[in-house]
Amino acid sequence: MVTIDDDYGKKYKILNLQEFKSHLQKYHSINGKGDDSLHEEYGYFFKVTREFYSYIMSLNDD
Repeated sequence: MVTIDDDYGKKYKILNLQEFKSHLQKYHSINGKGDDSLHEEYGYFFKVTREFYSYIMSLNDD
């Protein structure tokens, strides 16, 4: 399980990293880069910048 900070500094545990990545790819990216949209999940908020998107895509679910 991976834990990240949301935009407000709250800790969020990503329960299924592959689903999280897939959702970002489908709804929050253009040409493989973050599109600066806002992703909300269970009351946690993430601005999907290019940096955030790249970071999430680099994570492994070890």
